[in-house]
Amino acid sequence: MRETITKIYKIRSSIREVWKALVDQSVIDKWGGGPSKMTETVGTDFELWNGDIYGRNIKVEHESQLVQEWFGGDWAKPSIVTFNLKEQYPYVILELEQINVPDPDVEDIDAGWDDFFLGPMKKMLETQ
Repeated sequence: MRETITKIYKIRSSIREVWKALVDQSVIDKWGGGPSKMTETVGTDFELWNGDIYGRNIKVEHESQLVQEWFGGDWAKPSIVTFNLKEQYPYVILELEQINVPDPDVEDIDAGWDDFFLGPMKKMLETQ
């Protein structure tokens, strides 16, 4: 069975800086997702955590939406991750939806967003 994870983060930062934290590999490496390979170009492959997570950018709307196919471990099918950004000055609302998460991994992946991805990214953006 495949599951869905949703999260909403309120980040005190500019939409430009939040976007860079999602697509600029030098910024990704600062919040702990590196070493990474990332661009904001549709159709390009990416890697996070030295290739532990990898996939492809399938939709990019600059500073608004990023949709990616994600693979981890021995997943047979990708999980689809969508990041939506909305400015609500002085905050950015980041909405995450991850669909097709392999059932045995749901709890770990759900916690991982907070512990290793969105949590550290938010902390870095709000303290720089």
